[in-house]
Amino acid sequence: MLTKYIFVTGGVLSSLGKGIAASSLGMLLEHKGLKVAMMKLDPYLNVDPGTMNPYQHGEVYVTDDGAETDLDLGHYFRFTNSPLTRKSSITSGQIYNEVIRRERLGNYLGKTVQVIPHVTDEIQHRILACGNQEKDTHVLIVEIGGTVGDIESLPFLEAIRQFRNMHAALCLNIHVTYVPYVKAAGEVKTKPTQHSVQALRAIGISPDIILCRSELSLSTEVKEKIALFCNVRKEAVFEAVDVPSIYEVPLMLHAQGAEEIVCSALGLHGKKIDISGWQGIVEAMKHPKGALRIGIVGKYVQHQDAYKSIYEALSHAGAALGHKVTLERHEPEEFVRLLGEDDFTPADGYLVPGGFGDRGWEGKITTAKFCREKNIPYFGICLGMQVMVVEFARHVLDLATANSTEMNPGTDHPVISLLEEQRIVTERGGTMRVGNYPCDLKEPSKLFDAYGTNKVIERHRHRYEFNNSYKTAFETAGLIVSGSYTADNLAEAVEVKNHPWMVGVQFHPEFISKPTCPHPLFRGFVQAVVHHKTHATAAHTRN
Repeated sequence: MLTKYIFVTGGVLSSLGKGIAASSLGMLLEHKGLKVAMMKLDPYLNVDPGTMNPYQHGEVYVTDDGAETDLDLGHYFRFTNSPLTRKSSITSGQIYNEVIRRERLGNYLGKTVQVIPHVTDEIQHRILACGNQEKDTHVLIVEIGGTVGDIESLPFLEAIRQFRNMHAALCLNIHVTYVPYVKAAGEVKTKPTQHSVQALRAIGISPDIILCRSELSLSTEVKEKIALFCNVRKEAVFEAVDVPSIYEVPLMLHAQGAEEIVCSALGLHGKKIDISGWQGIVEAMKHPKGALRIGIVGKYVQHQDAYKSIYEALSHAGAALGHKVTLERHEPEEFVRLLGEDDFTPADGYLVPGGFGDRGWEGKITTAKFCREKNIPYFGICLGMQVMVVEFARHVLDLATANSTEMNPGTDHPVISLLEEQRIVTERGGTMRVGNYPCDLKEPSKLFDAYGTNKVIERHRHRYEFNNSYKTAFETAGLIVSGSYTADNLAEAVEVKNHPWMVGVQFHPEFISKPTCPHPLFRGFVQAVVHHKTHATAAHTRN
């Protein structure tokens, strides 16, 4: 069986949702019984996004094998069962790095090293490697980052052109474009789409399917016009209008028969599709029985994608429990200011996500103190766990100068300190403790109650760790280490005893939450938030 290849390109402008479109198609093909793999090609010269500011790139998604990747891989995970590894995320930086490494080794036998064929050959090699990383893969969906016309994307597009020439019967191109609605004229305009397709065809790639992003549904006449001027069948012009939830996109594409057109074009045969389970999840999100307010206190809350997986994991857990989760995003300094206002109404629960650096550090500590003293559910992830530990040390153990050595290398009480293996690290890129590690859970504990088992595997991305020198003092005072990496005696999770839910984890559970399978810790946290709100409402009613 030969793997088929679907290349997803984008035109007109960025942020059209190529990743959601690719993920949605992958989900539909899987429901037809096909085995799908996903891949992202990013044109930037960074080797990976690990050292990029979240304001520029959004969150860094981590795979099981420790790759720091684009956030679209998070969408791939949430929508599909695709294997996601280092082979699934490729950047121009990785490609050029490998080509130059080979040149230095003399592997090109004195040839002049050029974009064509050396860079494009390496890109094609990576595509084939991703498609063949597991046996019997029916389809590899390859998303190309950026927009057609960007100079950075040209090597990738040229590689795809060559690939299609060599494997014409195995390839399909889906071009995601934008059809704007001009309010003054009272109509949608197809010219940007026409120009985008012209730019793609000038490179040598003709789209087989055009997916039109639009605020409004497109008429038959508009679709026929796009088909005529862009040289595709009218049945191959699909619309993707704005929807309240990204999880509605597969249903929208399915209603237009997108997966059938793709299978027909590639000669794929699958079973009759049944997405009733997915429809049930969407309905649960659209018709909740209750609502919750959860505060996110972090450095990058102004960027909607900086904590993307956390936001999605909360929505998964909320839907599973029949509640809509409304997020209240706070910069740490802003939250401290709100606490001082007379009319401040706290959220039903708070989550402090991961991050680096000292900006907002004290405000996060104030958040943890507020939640501990007011018995409000608190969930700390990565840095959020470290915040929780420092707060407890300062205000329960009376270690007023307790801190993390990341924030104050000279602190008298380094309750959070640099991992031993990190002390010799000089490079920043790809050098953290990252990827899957096992965690042994203490019984009884809230962690054990949430997971229902005493051993789990979770993904990590950090440099600093709980200082075990203080473990006895913490546990005597009521903060227990409820999860450990036994091999290196590292604390992986802590929780405060006699609190409704005050849990911190060093790992990133948000990376493995799906709408079809909410992560146990997010479910446990949201359940605690529901319980807290119910009792708070009852107490207010009695008063």
